[in-house]
Amino acid sequence: MSRTDKRQESPDYSSVSNRIIDPQESGQRIDNFLIKILKGVPKSRIYKAIRGGEVRINGGRVKASSKIREGDSIRIPPVRVAAMSSRIVVPPRLMDSIPVLFEDDHMIVVNKPAGLAVHGGTGLDYGLIEAFRELSVNTPFLELVHRLDRETSGCLMLAKSRKTLLGLQELMSGKRGMQKRYQALVAGNWNARNKKVAFALRRKNEAGEDKRMVVDQAGQNSLSIVNTIREFKNFTLLEVDLKTGRMHQARVHCASSAHPIAGDRIYGDRDLNRKLQRIGLGRMFLHASNLNLKHPVTGHLLDIDCPLPGQLLSVLEQLDTKIS
Repeated sequence: MSRTDKRQESPDYSSVSNRIIDPQESGQRIDNFLIKILKGVPKSRIYKAIRGGEVRINGGRVKASSKIREGDSIRIPPVRVAAMSSRIVVPPRLMDSIPVLFEDDHMIVVNKPAGLAVHGGTGLDYGLIEAFRELSVNTPFLELVHRLDRETSGCLMLAKSRKTLLGLQELMSGKRGMQKRYQALVAGNWNARNKKVAFALRRKNEAGEDKRMVVDQAGQNSLSIVNTIREFKNFTLLEVDLKTGRMHQARVHCASSAHPIAGDRIYGDRDLNRKLQRIGLGRMFLHASNLNLKHPVTGHLLDIDCPLPGQLLSVLEQLDTKIS
C-alpha cells in the first residue's frame, strides 16, 4: 500500500477550530505548523491571521516564531483551503537525482540538487520532503531538520523521529555543536583567512512575506567563519562555516562584506551574473559541502562530505580565461 493510499480527507477549516498539539508536533514554530496543516492556504493569509490575533496558543496571542508544545491548544481561524489533488504525483526518476549520503534508523542526509525546493509552496506541488514522504512508505515520520535555498545544493538532513529532529535542531542551535560548511564563489579578492563575519540579521519585512534579510544591529546575532580555499583573478572560492543558522546567512554575510556570491539573484551583482551565465553558471554558486556532528541518538561522530557538482567545477575551470 502506498503512502497516498493511507491518506484521509483534509480537515475542514471553514469555521473556527481548536487543535491539541501531540508529541510528534511539539517544538515547531507556529507559522511552520500552520503552513503544513493548512495546505492550499496562501502564506500571506496565514501570517495575516497570526499578526491579527486570529491564531492563539492557549488563549494568548502569538508571534510567527512562537514555538508550540505538547498539550497546547491552538485556535485556528476560518480559512478557505484551495481544492487539492488527492495525491502528489512525483516523477519516477526524481529520486535518482537525490543521492543519499548517509542513512540509518534515525536520520537521512541527502545531496540536494540545485533547482529543487526543499518543500512545496506557492506554485509548487511538491518539494524534496514531499517526494521523500511519498516514496518512503515504511517511514511514517519524516521531517526537514533545516532548509537550503532552492538554488543551493548539498547536504540536507531529514529526521525519522521527533526525538531525532529535536536533537539535531539543538545541535544546530549551537548549544552542543555542529559544523555546517559551505563552499561559495564570491566576487573579488577576499584577502583574509579565518575571518569572522558577525553582522546581525533580520527579515526586511518582519511579517514574513518578504524573504530578504538585512543587516541590522537590532537583529539576531549571527556568526560565520570564512576561509579562502582558492584565489582567482577576480573571484575567490571560500569555505563558510556557519556557527548560527539564520536565513540567507552566508549570502548576506558575503554580500555585506562587498563580496556577493556568484549567481545570487537577490543579493548579487546582476552584470557579473550575466557574464557567469555565459560560461554555464545558471544557478547560485553556494554548496553545502560538509556536515560534522555527533549523532543525537547513537552518539557516533559523523563527518559527511559532499563534493562540488560538475557544473560548479566547470565554472571554476573557466574563470581565469573567460571572465575579465
